[in-house]
Amino acid sequence: MLRKITLADGTQTFLNEELQVCYHSQAGVITEAMEKYVVPCKIPELAKCSELRLLDIGFGLGYHAAMAIHQALEHNPQCAITVVGLEKDRKILQHIAGMPFPIPFYTQFKRLVPPTFTFQEKKVHVQVLLGDARKRVKELSAEHFDAVFFDPFPPEKTPELWEVPFLQEVRRVMKKEAVLATYSCAPAVRERLAGAGFFWDETKGERGRRGTMAGKWG
Repeated sequence: MLRKITLADGTQTFLNEELQVCYHSQAGVITEAMEKYVVPCKIPELAKCSELRLLDIGFGLGYHAAMAIHQALEHNPQCAITVVGLEKDRKILQHIAGMPFPIPFYTQFKRLVPPTFTFQEKKVHVQVLLGDARKRVKELSAEHFDAVFFDPFPPEKTPELWEVPFLQEVRRVMKKEAVLATYSCAPAVRERLAGAGFFWDETKGERGRRGTMAGKWG
């Protein structure tokens, strides 16, 4: 069961009443997207190249991916952008069409409809792969992505998506210099990142909100 709620910045999201987890920070989606994902993954800098490939794990309503595309195109309108989202819940994707997210490119996300959940707009291609992320990630090519937004529900709610074997698969599909960013700053999460072959650093936003960014050893 999903219940719509309004966040501090006026953006809207949902509370998953079964798991008692909100899809986004109470501070608001724009702040969360920038501080936890876009800035740590250096999306504006990556956009200066001719191509940007982003993996968004826990795609949800697509807000973070939309913000990344918006920032990338602001810095390089000619950048070819590919976004692959992994999402288990078909219902949350079906709510995208009714969400008033104040980012111009987000209107294109309303084209993410069954059966393919994909669209192409000029040089931007977005596709969401439905199902268990642990299985779907194995379908992706090695060393393919420039950045990873790692945004599953918290470890206590979806522990299987925070275990070393899955993190190792995520590492496999990342390019050598790619960065993974996540909202979690839990010591156990950072230990598992290290166990999967990542080094990590802390990210900080306004009011001391912390997250984690990680890169590949070797």
